[in-house]
Amino acid sequence: MDADLIKLVNKLQDTFANLGGELDMPQLAVVGSQSAGKSSVLETIVGRDFLPRGSGIVTRRPLVLQLIHTPVPENSTTDITEWGQFLHIDKRYTDFNEIRREIEQETFRVAGQNKGISKLPIHLRIYSPNVLDLTLVDLPGLTKIPVGDQPSDIERQIRSLVLDYISKPNCVILAVSAANVDLANSEALKLARSVDPQGRRTIGVLTKLDLMDAGTNALDILTGRVYPLKLGFIGVVNRSQADINVDKPLSDALDSEAEFFRTHPAYRNIAHKNGTKYLAKTLNQVLMGHIRDKLPDMKARLNTLMGQAQQELNSFGDAAIYGDKNQQGALVLRLMTQFARDFVASIDGTAVDISTKELSGGARIYYIFNDVFGTALSSIDATHNLDNQDIRTAIRNSTGPRPSLFVPEIAFDLLVKPQIKLLEAPSLRCVELVYEELVKICHNCTSAELQRFPRLHAQLVETVSELLRERLGPTTEYTQSLIDIQTAYINTNHPAFIQGSAAAAHSMTSPQPRQVLPRHKSIEWHNPARPRTQPSSVDSINGVGSPTDDDDYSQDESAGPANGIPPNRSAPSALTDRSRAGAASAPPTTTTPSRLPSKPPHHQHHHQHHQQRDAPSSRNVSGASAGAPGSSPHSGTAKETFLNYFFGQNGPGPLSGPSAERTSTVGATGGITGGVTGRDVSGADPALETGLMAGRRGMDRGNAAFDMKSLGKHIEAASDGSAQLTMREEMETNLIRSLIQSYFGIVRQTIQDLVPKAIMHLLVNNTSQQVQNRLVASLYKPELFGDLLNEDETLVAERTRVKALLDAYRDAFKTLSEVTLKST
Repeated sequence: MDADLIKLVNKLQDTFANLGGELDMPQLAVVGSQSAGKSSVLETIVGRDFLPRGSGIVTRRPLVLQLIHTPVPENSTTDITEWGQFLHIDKRYTDFNEIRREIEQETFRVAGQNKGISKLPIHLRIYSPNVLDLTLVDLPGLTKIPVGDQPSDIERQIRSLVLDYISKPNCVILAVSAANVDLANSEALKLARSVDPQGRRTIGVLTKLDLMDAGTNALDILTGRVYPLKLGFIGVVNRSQADINVDKPLSDALDSEAEFFRTHPAYRNIAHKNGTKYLAKTLNQVLMGHIRDKLPDMKARLNTLMGQAQQELNSFGDAAIYGDKNQQGALVLRLMTQFARDFVASIDGTAVDISTKELSGGARIYYIFNDVFGTALSSIDATHNLDNQDIRTAIRNSTGPRPSLFVPEIAFDLLVKPQIKLLEAPSLRCVELVYEELVKICHNCTSAELQRFPRLHAQLVETVSELLRERLGPTTEYTQSLIDIQTAYINTNHPAFIQGSAAAAHSMTSPQPRQVLPRHKSIEWHNPARPRTQPSSVDSINGVGSPTDDDDYSQDESAGPANGIPPNRSAPSALTDRSRAGAASAPPTTTTPSRLPSKPPHHQHHHQHHQQRDAPSSRNVSGASAGAPGSSPHSGTAKETFLNYFFGQNGPGPLSGPSAERTSTVGATGGITGGVTGRDVSGADPALETGLMAGRRGMDRGNAAFDMKSLGKHIEAASDGSAQLTMREEMETNLIRSLIQSYFGIVRQTIQDLVPKAIMHLLVNNTSQQVQNRLVASLYKPELFGDLLNEDETLVAERTRVKALLDAYRDAFKTLSEVTLKST
């Protein structure tokens, strides 16, 4: 029964070595310093020379040595009774020199040609009638200093390798120390004590007893008086290097060892407890007792490993089901349904494995709507790409050949539509981002069962991606149509736009202090009951004067002499007066004609009063819009503000005030010249020097038509050749800019609300509703089941390995149970 235990452990050890099991088998590990005689002890136990020898480190890989006792057959026709067999080669070696060479080659193949080590063990079985059933592990010898081309950390590597074996509770430590070295310096006993402080599973072996100095012995150590161990110390005498060189047989070496203990005066009383034969017998008994003690733990461990292996095998699924055509359809349908549910749950935020570290699924879509898309729309400036020149040109082009009394509405439409188009790119990008997130969600929808079928998972992802691509087109088109709808009809009757435009107009058209005429002064001028006094002398150009008083004079002082307009009843004079009024309001570069005589401010105000009296309606509107203290509460209405803005504040009609560039002015020679409304920047073009008057212009250079050249290709809407705006142009530009900003804000708010709704309806919700039907219609076809359920080759190999491991666990557990019953 004891022999069966060791054979059982050897079988389990071989099985789990191939399958990678985690069951720790009871075993004996040989630990010792380099050249302490470990390999010699093993060879003496086996009775054969089969281990590599040499100077320095020779054992560079763990050697798992399984000694199997085979009785000699009675009617054997062959003389071969001993042989060896490696686990990595299916070959029987009868020549033990070939076994040595194979160990060296296998060591070189894994550990390399240098002196490095490897943790991958070599498994060797030796069948012989001269051995007892044992399992030993020969570990590399402990060293201190790297020699040759050994790694600099060779000591740490060897120590780590040895500790991996001896730290397991099921391992019995065979600590080999040389007797000719002080036991306090034994590295093997030091490591053994670190993992077995009480010495319960450590056997001490003293080698080289015959090499101790004369007069010294190891009797105290062997009897346990120096370093007590529960399993004790055993002394052995191996062959010397001289004996090895002359090929001294191991049988003769065993006889010499027995003779040494029997004749030595210090050891003869304990000779029966020393020697290699006693060591082998002791190791066999210790190993069997250790296995017997560990049987309950091994059974419990096997029971746990069987449960884990069964669970892992269940995760891989049963291959028999996948090959059954009657069950393939149900499996495919179940996986499709689970995939569709996971996709919808990820979007809705109801998935089971929701991350708490980062946004995922539908939360990322909300982040796109709220943060990415909202921030992009908010960062767009309504008029950042419109300069004053663009607005002025649009106003001029929208009026055609006619001058405008008001700011043309066509100009506002012309300018605001391209600005609304700026919202199209962020909206379409928002659709793309949501589409990308849905594709990511689709790829992340998987499960452990679905991962076993890579083709099925790929087809599921491709089908959903195709559905998303189909919905991407209509969503993009509808998003574009939202922008086109906003540009198709500019709703200036929008309540928010009316309020915003009124406020903008009021702020834009507030007159400057130097242009404001106090309201109470204006009312006094128009009061017919007020007595007027005629000055003694009036000096005007046309000989016509107007009465004034001290109040008028004080007002003229506040308004400035630039606003004085000499009245004239004739049309040319009226045009001249209006032109001068506009010139006075223009930049300081415009000068008053030199031939006009200077006159007191009150005379200028007198003429202005007569001019205002001729147009009472305009005068009343102008006075109502002045915004002076004491004006009526109704003076700030939008209608009065617009009229005041368009008709000006210094006189009636669009020809007064800041619109003087569109009127005729009286030149120094008394002629009438049109105001500058543009500037030809295209340069002279010889091809344009043609026309009906070309010949006459060439004959008479002094003719006025000589300066009237053909127009170039590019004409800027500039008044004086510079980008500086007149007062009216600046007010018109600011008003247009304010209106664009107001209306753009309304459209931006609408787009920010409608685009996410459109994406959710046309792309997200539509896909969620159709994903299940699309998967079934596209993939639920019997002819595709075999290809879709084709498993991954790596997974198939892993399932086979786990199944074999589970079978090995079951067999081992059954065997251990039978051994336990026999022992009872």
